[in-house]
Amino acid sequence: MASILDFLDTEKGKEFIQKSSEEVNESPDKVKSALGMALPMIMGALKKNTSSSEGAENLNKELNKDKHDGSVLDKIGSGGLSGLLGEGSGILGHVLGGSQSKIASAVGSAIGMDSAKVNKLLQMAAPVIMGILGKQKRKDNIESSSGVASLVGSVLGTNSSHDQSMLETFMDSDKGGKIAKDVAGKIFGSKDKSKGLGDFFKG
Repeated sequence: MASILDFLDTEKGKEFIQKSSEEVNESPDKVKSALGMALPMIMGALKKNTSSSEGAENLNKELNKDKHDGSVLDKIGSGGLSGLLGEGSGILGHVLGGSQSKIASAVGSAIGMDSAKVNKLLQMAAPVIMGILGKQKRKDNIESSSGVASLVGSVLGTNSSHDQSMLETFMDSDKGGKIAKDVAGKIFGSKDKSKGLGDFFKG
């Protein structure tokens, strides 16, 4: 099942990890561990927000904005990620509210990273998450708030309604985008559904 964590194993995801590690002065492996814990928490908060019709509609409206069209994914390799901090702070304030510092502290304690660095990682990751959601929304022609709620569930990994299309989106961000359909066919055309996408990318 495709999820936000599978993005970290793509070339664009690895590039984001590398750039993020430079920003917080920590090893890429440690940054990946932090993101591996934090990203599902952010997605979980988004999922909770979309459980109400009002919350789903608000996210739908936000994703319709041009800044969330996925272009942020193309900018990851063109410079530092510090330019994402301001926007990311605003996104997290809305999505996580008072839980942001608790998440940063919990992740930091678990992997031995200063919570301030984790907080910075969260701020850089938030616009990327919104970019992925916005790009997928456009790709799948999702107009309704209920469709957005389903999309969030797919990116969180709790349902599979957008699996193949989302995998293509992840890989379209890579240099190997031209083989996305072939790869998706190999995975989703197989009778063996047990192989995780993360393992596939690594392999």
